[in-house]
Amino acid sequence: MTDAVNTSDTDRVLEEAVDVPTDALKPSPEEQDAAGRKLDAQKAGARVGLTSDEIIINGGRPLKGRIEVRGAKNLATKAMVAALLGKTPSVLRNVPNISDVRVVAGLLALHGVLITRGEEAGEWRLDPSNVEMAHKADIDAHAGSSRIPILFCGPLLHRLGEAFIPDLGGCRIGDRPIDFHLDALREFGAVIEKLPSGISLTAPNGLKGANIELPYPSVGATEQVLLTAVLAEGQTELRNAAIEPEIVDLICILQKMGAIISMEPNRVIFIEGVEELRGYNHRAIFDRNEAASWAAAALATKGDVFVGGVKQEEMMTFLNVFRKVGGDFDVHDDGIRFWHPGGDLKPVTIETDVHPGFMTDWQQPLVVALTQAQGVSTIHETVYENRFGFTDALNQMGANIVVHKDGLAADERRVMRREFEQAAVITGPTPLTGADIEVPDLRGGFSHLIAALTAEGQSKVTNLGIISRGYENFIEKLHLLGADFVYES
Repeated sequence: MTDAVNTSDTDRVLEEAVDVPTDALKPSPEEQDAAGRKLDAQKAGARVGLTSDEIIINGGRPLKGRIEVRGAKNLATKAMVAALLGKTPSVLRNVPNISDVRVVAGLLALHGVLITRGEEAGEWRLDPSNVEMAHKADIDAHAGSSRIPILFCGPLLHRLGEAFIPDLGGCRIGDRPIDFHLDALREFGAVIEKLPSGISLTAPNGLKGANIELPYPSVGATEQVLLTAVLAEGQTELRNAAIEPEIVDLICILQKMGAIISMEPNRVIFIEGVEELRGYNHRAIFDRNEAASWAAAALATKGDVFVGGVKQEEMMTFLNVFRKVGGDFDVHDDGIRFWHPGGDLKPVTIETDVHPGFMTDWQQPLVVALTQAQGVSTIHETVYENRFGFTDALNQMGANIVVHKDGLAADERRVMRREFEQAAVITGPTPLTGADIEVPDLRGGFSHLIAALTAEGQSKVTNLGIISRGYENFIEKLHLLGADFVYES
């Protein structure tokens, strides 16, 4: 094993170096938001070694070649938190080198977890033998805009009897309330106190199993219940649970640790609390979102990309839509090849949904390809209420996308209409031309990269570090696929 991971130096340097507006004339909310994004981007990029926050892309060149996708962001970060529950060290393999992983590693270190690297690339050893409560200010400073601290609550309540949640951030794609999490924790017996600095939680009588029905099959709330119920006294029944592949993989991890969890039909999960858990040894499931993003990039640029490490079963819904649009793919034992077979792309109508539906994280990269389809495509976004902001930059580049903020009526719907849903109507094909683009959030940012790669002419993409939150070594992968770009370190 190598030396323990150091996660704090880059944060300190960036806080000293980044110039956030502080002049006598108060900056507008928009300026404050932009400054906050810039700081978040630079911190995120620095955590994984990015030395510049912008890239110049000369578009119009097909992406061709092979890249590898490692473990899912949405599993690896939660698996690291699960290590808090064990009495012995855990080993997690296939961990991606992304900023969100570094944030979780730093938060674990603040709570006394010793993290070391294994000999295999992407192998992390997490030793929770000396778990302790971190200082609230340190949690707040290190978490930044990450929402991951909310998932520390159950494990820390079990280990220490207390937990603290700072103000939560994450991608700016809607309100994303934490009420589901807090309501579930109350059901287990947690006492919650809202403070100016965040939320304090205690469990004076311990945590007891509960009967919980989520108002919506939220991935985060399902993870919260799982991480809390496994050591709670008695049985927990969770109804209307999320059943994403990453949830199933987390359940597999907890079962390896000694948990008793059964998945029943109709989104029901039973958890029998046990007295103690041990560490795990696990290889993280691949990242479906990254795989779909590179597939969309291949389609939009008329390219041919082999994405290694990807499995068909978890991608079936995406693969069906990819084929309907006019893309082609070939499944291999070690990955999936995605390519544009020639001819016109076809318009589609998509409703985003929880698994096994079409993921909300898939629609943004695919929208770029749909700007090149022959006809009118419609995306009904039913998961988040503000996920089409990235289309402003696409329209600036020449796309014809109209966002309906109150949604659109449709004769046939598979997904129940939600009160806050929006819709985007994409009319194509429209040639895209290069432009200066500022990355707004993780998936929207990668979609902007795809647009710059597709467009004729030169584009400058800034706030690049935000993309490093969920895409490992994406600069290197662009190089492997033959993209024409300048990235000055």
